[in-house]
Formats: sequence, structure tokens, C-alpha cells
Amino acid sequence: QVQLVESGGDLVQAGGSLRLSCAASGVTICISAMGWYRQAPGKERELVANITSGGSTNYLDSVKGRFTISRDNAKNTLFLQMNSLKPEDTAVYYCSAFLTEGPAPGNSWYTCYYGLNYWGKGALVTVSS
Repeated sequence: QVQLVESGGDLVQAGGSLRLSCAASGVTICISAMGWYRQAPGKERELVANITSGGSTNYLDSVKGRFTISRDNAKNTLFLQMNSLKPEDTAVYYCSAFLTEGPAPGNSWYTCYYGLNYWGKGALVTVSS
């Protein structure tokens, strides 16, 4: 399994920027895709952005052009750079990591037995108007 710890959440004014980080530890060799989700009060959790082990990315339409997801595989860290923040971006942001089942990504000599998604505890981002 893996442990995910988010950091970087804060209170920021509209138009400002924040950078979220997510440090992964544990069986990181089995991590394939990673992503950021968010959940605003009274709303369902939604995918903000994700990134595969190969670097392919996908974004929620409302954050395209403002947010950038990236990962440092050597340091097992996921990032979310958020620019031009809006009050509607206010939410708890969760880091997720999918641990594969089968050959480890980029390390086929190692076999993983997971097929599970893991979550961090979340980081609060508040954007004031």
C-alpha cells in the first residue's frame, strides 16, 4: 500500500496562485496513474486532473489553462500548480494514486498485486473574492 500526504493548501485571493504537493511513500513502485480530486461543501468529489506513469494528462474543463499537474517520479511527489484561482475553486483537494495489478510501471521485473486506488487526507484551498 501507499501513504499520501498533501501540503500547500491555503487561503488565497481570487486571481492568485497556489501549488499543492503530494508526497507518496510505501510501495511506490506500483503506482501508475496519480490524480487530484476536489470536493466543495455540499458537492460530490470530482476529478480535477490526472497523470499517467508515462506523463499523459487529463483536466477538468473548468481548470484547463489555469491548472497544471506534474509528477516527480524520482521523489514520488505529485504537484498541482493552480493559477488564476477563482472562488469556485474553493474545496478540499485530495491526492490519489492507483496501484496497479501486474508488472510494475517501468519495472516489469516486479509484480504488483493491488488494483486499488489510495487517497490522501486532503488539503483545504479557500479562494476569497
